[in-house]
Amino acid sequence: MTRRQRILLVDDDMPIQRALAPLLRSRGYDVEVAGSGAEALRALDARAPDLVVLDLGLPDIEGVEVCRRIRAVSAIPVIVLSARATEADKVDALDLGADDYVTKPFGPEELLARIRTALRRVHAEEPEPSGRVSAGALIIDYDRRRVLRGKDEIRLTPKEFELLTLLVRNRDRVLTHRAILTAVWGGQAVDQPEHLWTLMAQLRRKIEVDPARPRHLLSEPWVGYRFSTADLPDGED
Repeated sequence: MTRRQRILLVDDDMPIQRALAPLLRSRGYDVEVAGSGAEALRALDARAPDLVVLDLGLPDIEGVEVCRRIRAVSAIPVIVLSARATEADKVDALDLGADDYVTKPFGPEELLARIRTALRRVHAEEPEPSGRVSAGALIIDYDRRRVLRGKDEIRLTPKEFELLTLLVRNRDRVLTHRAILTAVWGGQAVDQPEHLWTLMAQLRRKIEVDPARPRHLLSEPWVGYRFSTADLPDGED
């Protein structure tokens, strides 16, 4: 019998608890609810969940600090669910290791889709990329450092290949500008986002069918980028 995946919902808002916990249980998840940061950390110590839905505005410990403590000991997915919608709040949470950021008010089906995506990504991850992997319509050959669309090779520069593989390895997860700059160029480049903008524009021109309406290399405005594996119908972006 397949084990039910367990979600820890961390939010002190009682209406959110009363709405989300039954919804998640109705979709087949086991749910534990924590109303404070301290309660959430105790629950994590007692029994690690498969995923955490985390509010930032907790009554005792800031949600970003809870996220930092989770990341210090675990790689489980963390989806921030918060009324804070500023660029700084999103970047701080994502830089500290959150996998995604959903702003209140939110659509329940959107949150459920993001939860499914985060859980799929964890189970599909490989420690080190090797061989070939399909990402949307693309095939990435890590061993030969080649990218194909069908039988046609897309010629990438070393930096373009590095950026693409970084995003694909974290597919459907938002990576902040700072995280990408550090991974591709090193810590000295965090204040030089123009490097990333230029490289992303080059990569989109090669990867996307319509670079002006990208399907895979998506922007999260003022925050970062993510590689989407969604199979979108023609005409959508």
